[in-house]
Amino acid sequence: MSELQKTSLTALPSPKLHQGSSEVDDVTRALPHAVGPEKSLLSTMLQDPQEYIGLAVEERLTAGHFYLPSHSTLFGFLIELFENGHEVELVSLVQRLLDRGLLEKVGGPGYLTELYTYAPSPGHFTHHLQHVKDKFVLRAIIRSANEAVAQAYEAPDEVPALLDSVEANILSIRESAETNQGPSLKQTVEEVMRNFEQLLSKEKVSLGISTGFQELDRKSGGLKSGEMFVIAARPSMGKTSLMMNIVEHVCLDQNRAAMIFSCEMTAAQLVQRLMFARAKFAVSQLSRGYTPKKQELERVRNASVQIVSSKLFIDDTPGISINELRAKARRKKRDEGLEFIAIDYLQLMKSRTRQAENSREREIAEISSGIKGLAKELGIPILILAQLNRGPEGRTGKSLGVPRMSDLRESGSIEQDADLVGLLYRNKYYAENEEERAALEGKAELVLAKNRNGETGSVPLTFVEELMRFESGPPAQEGK
Repeated sequence: MSELQKTSLTALPSPKLHQGSSEVDDVTRALPHAVGPEKSLLSTMLQDPQEYIGLAVEERLTAGHFYLPSHSTLFGFLIELFENGHEVELVSLVQRLLDRGLLEKVGGPGYLTELYTYAPSPGHFTHHLQHVKDKFVLRAIIRSANEAVAQAYEAPDEVPALLDSVEANILSIRESAETNQGPSLKQTVEEVMRNFEQLLSKEKVSLGISTGFQELDRKSGGLKSGEMFVIAARPSMGKTSLMMNIVEHVCLDQNRAAMIFSCEMTAAQLVQRLMFARAKFAVSQLSRGYTPKKQELERVRNASVQIVSSKLFIDDTPGISINELRAKARRKKRDEGLEFIAIDYLQLMKSRTRQAENSREREIAEISSGIKGLAKELGIPILILAQLNRGPEGRTGKSLGVPRMSDLRESGSIEQDADLVGLLYRNKYYAENEEERAALEGKAELVLAKNRNGETGSVPLTFVEELMRFESGPPAQEGK
């Protein structure tokens, strides 16, 4: 009996038809496989280990790609020898396998000899490697589809969660099929050194995506891949304005693909804010009968052209669920190369799992961990706005209105998941009289209460209320 016949092939039952007058009998089919190319790969690696085992490692070939267990075992052993710097030649290989009790599992000395001479030329290695990978992908699709069918027939109560799981599984198959999807250690070290040299030469002030606010970039190092940045504040402090200012800098100044999920404002409202803030034109003037000047109209037109030609995407689905948000973000990452996500705001999102139905704290925890997981999965930073409770209003003296991280609603999970937490407030909001209000005009502050990879502290800002725009540094009169 051949090695292929000895291997137990997984039988795939065809689903019975429940509609109509007849049923289809179960038919067993072997999973997709390419035994010949598998043998060719192993043969080439045995003949020239340094060249082709190394190439297999570079191409991210794993033992799991091989269909036959004997081939999988042999490949795993070859990788182990290669990584430990041991010589790979037939005589010593047989002895090492014998010592480890693996010789019969790979087919015995005769099969090793057959493998050694199977591929007369290494010229087809890359071609055969792609064959093996393609069959592995087909098997993974079938396995994932079978699991989805089984779960669907079990009629789960949490259909959105199942849909999210199925999509994630399919996308993971695509990602695993892509060659060299991640950098090697050498590439990573080289990138770190390049960033270090740029920082030393002052060519670069941050390691991640710049926010457009110098002090925030200095403290945070920029918005880095996989990070979750929470900006929290009481209502009317300007959270959305600050978010849109950062989106403007990311999308229009740095030409990066960004997506906004807005649970509160419509897409038109967000674009209006972005356009007039970009043009530095106070649209509120129009309601007072103001006639724009020619240069102001030109700035508005230029801003509109920049926005239209940008890679900005807006989803204003109200009460979007974390599962739906993840699905949409994954597709945008795949289709548009998404580099940044902003969400307004956390407490308006939903989690539709059964556990979340009876516990708001549990729901917020699922949303928070889901966003952090998405940031890591997509390898991009995610900025999310959050509401604070009434704690700041309950303080007295100089502490009146000053937020703390404990003021985050359902704060435990958010504090744990976030890489950065910024608490935004404007003193003017708590002024007791007109004179004090005038003195505090434009003054704003973003307090970095948590920074997992850098320093915390205050980031002074100026809020230009008529433009709904934040600018770096304190107001001009205060900065003198």
